[in-house]
Amino acid sequence: MKVLNLRCANGHGFEGWFGSEDDFLAQNGGGLIECPLCADKVVTRLPSAPRLNLSGARAAPPEAAVVAQAAPADADVQAQWLRHVRQVLANTENVGPRFAEEARRIHYGEVEQRGIRGRATREEAIALHEEGIEIAALPIPAGLDDGPLQ
Repeated sequence: MKVLNLRCANGHGFEGWFGSEDDFLAQNGGGLIECPLCADKVVTRLPSAPRLNLSGARAAPPEAAVVAQAAPADADVQAQWLRHVRQVLANTENVGPRFAEEARRIHYGEVEQRGIRGRATREEAIALHEEGIEIAALPIPAGLDDGPLQ
């Protein structure tokens, strides 16, 4: 089993597990690999090196440790983002392509107010904004479309 470090065109890093280098190349060439955060299918392999545990290696100076603690690692940021996406999914109703219509019905008091999510075209999003209806775009990974994973 090969564990590869991958990155999408949007800069999200993630791991992929493959039976061989050929499996990775075939799946990537066929568009079968996608970013778990944004569903981008333009994925590249990052260079990797084996981890070496050398005796006598010196510890990093204290200043470096403070700097490293100041900025969370990419994986931490991605994990936080995914937790927030799951929270949104758990607390909203998926209205799919009827998003713009349902947002208007809620805004104008035709139905009770509730949290919704769905899909809207760029034109629909602009029209909603012009009507004073506040919406936010949130890229949801394909695997989470129908609700949060456990």
